[in-house]
Amino acid sequence: MAAYTYGLILCSFLWIVSPAEGKEFTVICRISEECVLPCQFQYDGKGVRVMWSKMDTDNVVICSRFGDSSFLKGHKVAAAEYAGRTRLYDDQVKKGKATLLLRNIKPKDEGTYVCMTHSATDADVSAIVFIVIKATVDKVDLQQVENKITCSSEGIYPEPELTWSTSPPSNMNLQSKTTIQQTVHHLYNIRGFLTVSDIDLSYSCTVSTERHKRRATLFKTTSITGSSTEATIPCTASNTPPTGLVWKFNHNQIILTRTGAGVSSSVSEKWRKQVKSVSESGSLTLQDLSPYHEGTYTCELSDAEETLITNTFLRIEDNPGYSAKVGGILGWVVVAILVLAATVVLVLYCQRRNCAPTYEETPRQNQ
Repeated sequence: MAAYTYGLILCSFLWIVSPAEGKEFTVICRISEECVLPCQFQYDGKGVRVMWSKMDTDNVVICSRFGDSSFLKGHKVAAAEYAGRTRLYDDQVKKGKATLLLRNIKPKDEGTYVCMTHSATDADVSAIVFIVIKATVDKVDLQQVENKITCSSEGIYPEPELTWSTSPPSNMNLQSKTTIQQTVHHLYNIRGFLTVSDIDLSYSCTVSTERHKRRATLFKTTSITGSSTEATIPCTASNTPPTGLVWKFNHNQIILTRTGAGVSSSVSEKWRKQVKSVSESGSLTLQDLSPYHEGTYTCELSDAEETLITNTFLRIEDNPGYSAKVGGILGWVVVAILVLAATVVLVLYCQRRNCAPTYEETPRQNQ
């Protein structure tokens, strides 16, 4: 504690120096990633002390000396919350660049940072950097069970809000509820619940912050009929080239994924025999289907701003060849059962009637 206080006093005098024009920067940093804060100064080739501080807390982020800085005593000091997360590049400092690397960005790192340098001939506020923390709305999930739709998104900063809309627009009062939870890492998870009263509408959920928003739209469920030989399930087309495609079976079983236009699809092992092809628009063609493949197929088509979700219930009708084959097998099974049943009945009947063979004796003639 004494070393930290000594270092803080040693560097604090630099606050009285005003920043030079053109030395203010805004840097956008993403949660959990690295962030680079620029700072340039005039290096005299002898020695310099560099200090980075956070203005709103007066915390010293890092304070280090480089070269022959015997005119400034003391050791490297920093607030505990930055321990192990900062770095100044020695070779860059000798070129007049006191660039700060800040690792594992957290929401509380947002704010104003000051880079101050002190050499034997000069003391200067070399840069003021405004850090804006960003944890964008990367994905919005929509799921419908009966007349309930759930919308959710996770890992967002700053605190988001959730809104509902319909297509076509409707004057009805949407019955919804929203909950927000903050994680231990100070990120936000949001979840909305909507009671659906009109199944002919498409429902959109938008999750937004001050700097970013994303929307997901759930179209009304449709039904199609396909054969066991082949079935093609359509996917709602987007106005812009899709950057992502996901097909699911019965809402939770992944069939395939595609990360962008022109990129080959990654098909799950369980569905490789059934997936025949996927069109550019996202339509899925399946083959060699059985009754077990009858159910709800979900297409999630995404671009940079929204996700379009289509649910299609697939009914499977057997083709004539398949039906004949199955019918023939069933016919032989029925015949076998009937023969077995007749045999059992005959055996039981004989047991009750004592059906053992009898022989009529021919009377002898007197000789």
